[in-house]
Amino acid sequence: MRIIIYTGKGGVGKTSIAAATGARLASEGLRTLVMSTDAAHNLTDAFQVPLGPDPTPISEYLWGQEVDNLLETERNWGVVQAWFGRVIEWSDLKDINKEEMINFPGMEELFSLLKILEHVESGKYDVLIVDCAPTGETLRLLSYPNVLTWWLEKIFPHQRRLVKLARPVARIVTGGLELPDNKVMDNIEELFRRVIEVQSLLLDHSITSVRIVLNPEKMVISEARRSFTYLNLYGFNTDAIIVNRVLPVDADVGYLAEWKTRNIQYEEEITNNFQPIPILRVPLMSSEVSGLRALIDLAEVAFGERKLEEIFYVGKVEEVKQEQDGFILYLTLPFVSGKDLDVTQRGDELTIKVGAYRRKVTLPRSLTGRPILSARFVEERLRICFGERVSTSKDEEGIS
Repeated sequence: MRIIIYTGKGGVGKTSIAAATGARLASEGLRTLVMSTDAAHNLTDAFQVPLGPDPTPISEYLWGQEVDNLLETERNWGVVQAWFGRVIEWSDLKDINKEEMINFPGMEELFSLLKILEHVESGKYDVLIVDCAPTGETLRLLSYPNVLTWWLEKIFPHQRRLVKLARPVARIVTGGLELPDNKVMDNIEELFRRVIEVQSLLLDHSITSVRIVLNPEKMVISEARRSFTYLNLYGFNTDAIIVNRVLPVDADVGYLAEWKTRNIQYEEEITNNFQPIPILRVPLMSSEVSGLRALIDLAEVAFGERKLEEIFYVGKVEEVKQEQDGFILYLTLPFVSGKDLDVTQRGDELTIKVGAYRRKVTLPRSLTGRPILSARFVEERLRICFGERVSTSKDEEGIS
């Protein structure tokens, strides 16, 4: 199965491009599902077909879905919600809305991820198009598995043992507080393990790629650059940059003249920033794009003769080399300066922090037990040099 994720700043036309991709693939006989994880849900408007929380037929080979995060929470989190509801009732907190409290932060992103795995496991589709929420929400969605993997491996086993030991006396000591039983803990563990399965799919560059949609505007380009940096930080493959709503060649007179001049400048900036990734330009259409026929026409303009299910580009995000000064780990992190970066080593893990986002990297065996000697940028790649292997890996080092 092929997974294509569309992301971009709100209002750039991301949903239209995602829907057009799905319409074109389906017209070529590929079983295609276009799934929206955006709470705004504009797919219904794009296809002019009412869509619901489950896959809805649009044409012979095309389905659409607008994920209902509240419904998915109830489906997947019911056991834990029921236990947490009992805890709230025990605490007698009258001013707290139980329904709101049991929907923990991040649950919406979590269950959107699980829908991806569910569709892959079903075998019903050849291609899954994911129309993501605007950039910030997308990054939270895609970074979730990295955080959960670390928590499940490092913290959860200890928490589970502690809860098991404390459960017999908890009711007596607390006057009736119910600690989570095995069923609740099993539900949590299974849920998070499935999220980790999703991560392996999303980081498989032969299956999944991200396509960034942007407009030739200063603020939009800046956000696309940040998005591209963070996608690289978490190991995702961006295989296309789609520049939407480019003014036509003859729009260089009157009111549009200044806009056209800026368009040309920003198109050059986009090319300089994102090469060698394929950059596809989509002109500003003469009318609103909605309905299946109009979407297929948009795909023709945007992609030409390209096979949309193919991966347009694969970049090497991580690479280990042995050079004269030691073992080197290269991480591709475009548009980052040294002052924005923090690298910390603890045992066989690196924690890399760029801006507001943090990723934990498990070092390959060739680098475990080796201390960091230096970290610097070389042509938009972070070059981390490791020294000779030492006997202990308990020490923590940081380079900022």
